[in-house]
Amino acid sequence: MSSRIDFLDEALAAYVNAHSAGPDEVQRQLIEATAELGGWSVMQIGTAQGAFMTMLASLLQPRFAVEIGTFTGYSALCVAKALPPGGRLLCCDVSEEWTAIALDHWERAGLADRIELRIAPALDTLRSLPDEPAVDFAFIDADKQSYIAYYEELVPRLSERGVILVDNVLWSGNVANPDQTDSTTEELRAFNAHVIADERVLVALLPVGDGLSMITRRPA
Repeated sequence: MSSRIDFLDEALAAYVNAHSAGPDEVQRQLIEATAELGGWSVMQIGTAQGAFMTMLASLLQPRFAVEIGTFTGYSALCVAKALPPGGRLLCCDVSEEWTAIALDHWERAGLADRIELRIAPALDTLRSLPDEPAVDFAFIDADKQSYIAYYEELVPRLSERGVILVDNVLWSGNVANPDQTDSTTEELRAFNAHVIADERVLVALLPVGDGLSMITRRPA
């Protein structure tokens, strides 16, 4: 089973997962299918993070959600199962191979009619959206060098009570290690600095999974 809790030892991570809502049968099948990809499977979010995303979506009841970086579709299942009647999720990815696994499992879960997949550069998809603030929920989990660009397209489109979640913002703790100067770590540091300096929003950086930033509009 997928844990992806990078800041806890193995026993405590197992305890957290055992005491968080677990995956349903289709999600279990998707975890197994993703594991068959070998090393790429590390890109799938953990089950406790998935439970958090389902709970948050259940509370927010988003009419329109956006996901940037879909991979094999686990996080999309977590959000789509919590959408209200008429709610929809737009998924952005560039891999037909990986998202074919997603499409199969969305069908199995009976959620395919709630999800639209666009195979195209995510910035192009975001820029094609209306300018008005209509995004109620967004999840960014894609190429780190584009995080700031994705964020800047989403913030003006975020509804009054909308939330953006951003994955991998702690990068196995490397962002806090001055000896780590690789390009991905530096890109994530730049993103985190960009968000905390943005007076339009409030942000809480949570030690969930590999670090999850939760961002919303600052009250007027």
